[in-house]
Amino acid sequence: QVQLVESGGGLVQAGGSLRLSCAASGRTVSTLVMGWFRQASGKEREFVAAISWGGDSKTYADSVKGRFTIARDNVLNTMYLQMNSLKPEDTAVYSCAARSSGIVLSTTGSRYDYWGQGTQVTVSS
Repeated sequence: QVQLVESGGGLVQAGGSLRLSCAASGRTVSTLVMGWFRQASGKEREFVAAISWGGDSKTYADSVKGRFTIARDNVLNTMYLQMNSLKPEDTAVYSCAARSSGIVLSTTGSRYDYWGQGTQVTVSS
C-alpha cells in the first residue's frame, strides 16, 4: 500500500507561483508512474501532469504546458509540481496519484491506484 500526502497549496495572486509536494509512505514509489490531477468546484477531475518512475519522461495537459513543471526525488520518495504564471482558472483542489503497475504516463484518473487527499490552490485575479 502507498499513502500519499500533498502539501504546498494556498492562496496566490494571478501571475504568482506555488510548489506542491506529494510525500509517499508505506512503500517506495520509485518504480511507479505518478501524476497530478485537479478538480475545480462543480467540474470534473482533470489531468495536469504525469512523470515516469525515473523522472526522465513527463507529460502535461495543454492548459499548463510551459507554466507547470513536474519532478520527483526518489530518494525522498516525493513528487513535486512547480506552478508558475498562475491564472484564476488554475484554482482547484490538486491531488497526487500513483499507479501500482505499468509504465504508461496515463492521463486517465482511473488508471491510478493510490491517491492523496488533495490540497487547495486558489488564484485570485
